Amino acid sequence: MAEQRTITLAVTGAGGTRMARHVLSALERDDRVAHVDLLVSPNGRKLVAHEFGGAKNDDPVATVLGRSSGKVSAWDSDSWEGPHTSGSYPSWGMIVVPCSSGALGRIAQGQSSALIERAADICLKERRPLVLCVRETPFNLIHLRNMTQVTEAGAVVYPMIPTYYNLPETVEQMFEEFAERLLGFVGLDQTDYYAWQEGGSRASVERAASRTTRGAQV
Repeated sequence: MAEQRTITLAVTGAGGTRMARHVLSALERDDRVAHVDLLVSPNGRKLVAHEFGGAKNDDPVATVLGRSSGKVSAWDSDSWEGPHTSGSYPSWGMIVVPCSSGALGRIAQGQSSALIERAADICLKERRPLVLCVRETPFNLIHLRNMTQVTEAGAVVYPMIPTYYNLPETVEQMFEEFAERLLGFVGLDQTDYYAWQEGGSRASVERAASRTTRGAQV
């Protein structure tokens, strides 16, 4: 079995924090993931409370995941005492979903004024994967230049843009599909349902029952 990963998942102040639940749930049940560090910015906490219900000071793990988990640790984004401030912390890398345009700009400019931006800066300097799921539209020139700059620095910009060829019937299906494509991109394939096959994509909704789950406990 390959070495298990410790992954950082960050949630910033952009709409679509429900996507983070799908990503965190998949990471939490994946045997290839040993631990998840959850970082939620102050504005991210406000949006999590708005989109899930509750108060911004509630436990972010229980709010985002829907329950507590010994595999997931939450860290105060305003604290500098977390292990993410050091390059010696053995983390595989970091996914930011959703990533606000403000967080994107601070990361692009190396402004490590909070734990999320510092953790992202650590990933860049240590040459670790950093995936920024930008949630903004339309993009202005500042956004585009910031995306170019983080890409040149080694990050991957992975906008929260759904696909349509799989004929989603609900918003939840769109969330699920995006989360599975995202995790497949970082080498944690969850299913072969969206993989290209001879004769075309597995886009038919009728084939949902035959999907094969990978890397997860049964």
